[in-house]
Amino acid sequence: MSKRDFYEILGVSKSASADEIKKAYRKKAIEFHPDKNPGDKVSEEKFKEAAEAYEVLSDDQKRQRYDQFGHAGVGGASGGGGFGGGGMNMEDIFSHFGDIFGGHFGGGGFSGFGGSQRGGQRVRRGSDLRVKVKLTLSEIASGVEKKIKVKKYVSCSHCNSTGASHGSQPVTCSTCHGSGRVTRVQQTILGQMQTAAECPSCGGDGKLIKEKCTHCSGEGIVREDEVISINIPAGVMEGMQLSMSGKGNAARRGGSNGDLLVLVEEEAHPELIRDENDLIFNLLLTVPMATLGGSVEVPTVEGKVKVTIAPGTQPGKVLRLRGKGLPSVNRYGTGDLLVNVGVYIPENLSKDEKTIMEKLANSQNVKPNSAASRDFFSRFRNMFE
Repeated sequence: MSKRDFYEILGVSKSASADEIKKAYRKKAIEFHPDKNPGDKVSEEKFKEAAEAYEVLSDDQKRQRYDQFGHAGVGGASGGGGFGGGGMNMEDIFSHFGDIFGGHFGGGGFSGFGGSQRGGQRVRRGSDLRVKVKLTLSEIASGVEKKIKVKKYVSCSHCNSTGASHGSQPVTCSTCHGSGRVTRVQQTILGQMQTAAECPSCGGDGKLIKEKCTHCSGEGIVREDEVISINIPAGVMEGMQLSMSGKGNAARRGGSNGDLLVLVEEEAHPELIRDENDLIFNLLLTVPMATLGGSVEVPTVEGKVKVTIAPGTQPGKVLRLRGKGLPSVNRYGTGDLLVNVGVYIPENLSKDEKTIMEKLANSQNVKPNSAASRDFFSRFRNMFE
């Protein structure tokens, strides 16, 4: 099922400002919040959908890619839905955007989704990873699966990412009583003001480690190599960034993983030039071939194809081979191969070749003041204007 337009989800125009987008998301998020709609699966999906739309449209770079390439520009690598195409979960939403709800729903906690409740404790998120993938035109034309090795933080298997040594367990922080946050009440001229902040004792974890894991030094994560498969869709372009949700660095002592951001680089083709979805090939004909016609081979991303050259083909003529270009990343069709025709004029001629050219020069068809020659030179001159 195709995904809905992000602007439509939030109910804003494509020219909406960042402030308008934030206000629209807050309105939708409050409307479909799980605490307001307990057990309502439809509201849950709309809540996630609005968060995904805001995650893209609130980021200038992601919004620009989305405006240019659609959903494929912000989630094409993983092929799914949700944060960057990899599936949305409630912890992701509140980790990213919990502060946008202000005083609604207990300051950003949530309930009613079987196991998602964290009692207001801050959910850590690992950092994103960025890699570059270089692709040939052939790989871009058909799509490709790439396997890359990345060095990243993964959960420590010795302590199950808790950070505590084997046989011991983290204990509940006595300062915040496991919530990860402390509340302060201040007296102001407007009355009492209540603020919440990260617990200074446990750093927001809600737990304290008495005996640290020696393998990860109490961090709950270790740095290791991992081989990741990336599915690159057909039609991607230089500079496009794809996102794989959850394939980034693991978070310290539990939480959600960051994303893997894949920057596309395009290898230059030795003969073909890319222009959006079209490909361009500059074909240089000999004078006899341009004059008499014949057939020549031209390269495509799929191999060589034969092209018929009509007699009297002029320099500057463009031959269009439909469907021999690159597919659109949004599957809106395929570009063409444009063959730009040029004619090679030899600089050095043999005696016999000069004789032939002199005979040709005396032909009525190429007399300097003949109608045919004036027409030819007029078209030739227009190529440089």
